Amino acid sequence: MLAAGFLATSTCLAAAQGTPPAASPETPMPATQANGDMKEWQVAKTAKVALPQAISTAEMQGEEKGGRAIDADFEKADGKDPAHYSVKVVYPSGKLVEYGINADTGALYKTENQPIERYFTFLKPANFNEAKTSLKDALAIAEQKAGGGKAYEASVSKDGKAVQYVIKVAGADKETSVTVGPDGKVVD
Repeated sequence: MLAAGFLATSTCLAAAQGTPPAASPETPMPATQANGDMKEWQVAKTAKVALPQAISTAEMQGEEKGGRAIDADFEKADGKDPAHYSVKVVYPSGKLVEYGINADTGALYKTENQPIERYFTFLKPANFNEAKTSLKDALAIAEQKAGGGKAYEASVSKDGKAVQYVIKVAGADKETSVTVGPDGKVVD
């Protein structure tokens, strides 16, 4: 009982001083407050928002409908930005927009128009629309192939005229890279 009172007092004191209490094993520290010495995949595992949720948030943005996420990266917090997912969405018109989604709250915190030629000179918007597998579907396939874990980064590459997704999954003690083709099959 005395220990519980001391813990409550120290937690209140830490909160009053503006210092967050240490995270317990049941309550992981938010990714934005994670140790700067941790590798990106280790910090990504602490994010409260999963990559598929961040992609859904990004795809719902913008005035033009039918946008598809084609690239997503987890970024550790730095001096000016919180830990976040940088999600690129291409629209049927060819417009490319990068959305910043906070990894701990899921809120949109920045939007930036991008020239599609700068990133994807080898792929056209139609290539993404022709792919039978979306980026979100490819994430689930990659997590399953990796034996569990949390997808935290996805990029696109070209296989002939089709897209394929390269996805990094943060596991318990390592990261795994899985390539998924436009048909949803894992590419070895």
